[in-house]
Amino acid sequence: MKDNNVENRRSEVLLEMETCVETGVESTESEVGSEYPAYVGMDVHKDTIVVAVAREGRSVPDSRGRIANTKKAVKRLIRKLSEEFGGEELLFCYEAGPCGYVLYHQITEMGHICEVVAPTEIPKKPGERVKTDRRDARKLARLLRSGDLTSVWVPNKEREAMRDLTRARDDFKSQEHRARMQLNGFVLRHGHAWPSGKKRWTEKHYRWLESIRFESPLQEMVLNDYIEATKAATERVRMITAEIEKALPEWSMAPVVYSLMALRGVAKITAIGVLAELGDISRFTSPKQLMGYLGLVPSEHSSGSKRRKGAITKTGNRHVRRLLVESAWSYRFLARQTAHLKRKAKLASPEAKTIAWKAQKRLCSRHRTLINSGKMKTVANVAVARELTGFIWDIVRHEMPKVKAA
Repeated sequence: MKDNNVENRRSEVLLEMETCVETGVESTESEVGSEYPAYVGMDVHKDTIVVAVAREGRSVPDSRGRIANTKKAVKRLIRKLSEEFGGEELLFCYEAGPCGYVLYHQITEMGHICEVVAPTEIPKKPGERVKTDRRDARKLARLLRSGDLTSVWVPNKEREAMRDLTRARDDFKSQEHRARMQLNGFVLRHGHAWPSGKKRWTEKHYRWLESIRFESPLQEMVLNDYIEATKAATERVRMITAEIEKALPEWSMAPVVYSLMALRGVAKITAIGVLAELGDISRFTSPKQLMGYLGLVPSEHSSGSKRRKGAITKTGNRHVRRLLVESAWSYRFLARQTAHLKRKAKLASPEAKTIAWKAQKRLCSRHRTLINSGKMKTVANVAVARELTGFIWDIVRHEMPKVKAA
C-alpha cells in the first residue's frame, strides 16, 4: 500500500514539474513549500556530488559535504537522510547537465521525489560574485524549498533510448556535412569546380572527384582521404537511419509518428525526432505553451506604456526548433494533395489527415501573405514554423489517447 502511495505521489509531482516548465509559471511556496520534511540540493559533477539540506521553515540550509558520484555512495546518502527524517518522502534536485538522468532514476526508484532543474532558469542575484560547489548546493536546496526552480521534462528509458538514437543521427549528419565541405574546399582551392546546376554527391559526382589529378603525390593522397572520409560519413548516416526505421515499429509512439507524417514537410525522421525529444506533447494544455517552450514566440521588453517585441526567444529544445523551421520551408509552395503526400500519410489516422490538410491550406496561405506584406523569407518561415507547432500539438492530442488505451 505504501509503494502505491509513493508511486501516485511521484506521478503527481512529475505532472506538476511538467506543468511548471511548459507554462513558464514556477511552483509557489504554498504549493510545494510545506509538503516535505527536507529539501535536498545536489551540485553534481562527474566524480563528486556536493549535498545540502534545507529543512521546513526559513532556516539556512545545512551543508552535508561531498560524496563520490557512484550508485553505492548515493544509495548510502539517501538511506541516511531517510532515517534522519523518519522514513518520510524527501524532495531532491540537481541541475540538468552532462551526467544525464542516472541520478534521477536512482532517487525515484528508492521511493523519493527528484526534480532535474533547468540551469538557465535558476534565479541569480546581481551582486553574487562568489561561486563554489557548497554555495551552489545550498542555493539549490533553498530555492527548491521556496518553489522557485523550474524543472525539465525527464523521458522514460524507452524514449531516452530513441532520443539518443536520433541525436546520434543528427551528430553523424553534421560530420557528413563537415566532411563534404572540407572536400569541396580542397578541390576548389586547386581550381576544380563542379558545375552549380548539377547535383552533388551522386555516383557521377564521385567519379569526377576521383578523376582529378595533381602533380604532387601528397595531394593525391589528401584527395583520396577526403573522398573516403566523406563516403564513410554518408554510410554511417545511412546505417543509423536504417536502425531508427527498424526500431520504429516496436516503439510505443509509432502510431503518433505515422499520423504526424500526414503533415506536409514532416518526414518520418522528423516526426521521430520531435516525439523522442518532447514525448507526449499533449501534456501541454495549449499550443501556445508548446510554442513558448520551444522558443518560437517573440521576445518582449515592456515597461509602462512602452512595449517592444524582438526576435524569437530561442529557449527550450533547440533540436526540435530546428526540425520545425526546416519543415516549415515546404509551405512556401501552393497547397495541394500530391501523390507523395498521400503515400507518406498512408498509415495516418483520418483525423490526422484532416488536420494535415487544414494545416497545409492555412500555412501555405500564411507564408504567401507574410511575403507579400514585405516580411523577410526567414521571418515568414519562422512564423509558419510557430503555427505548424500548433497543428502538431493538435494531432498528438487526438492520437495519444489511442496509444495509452492500447
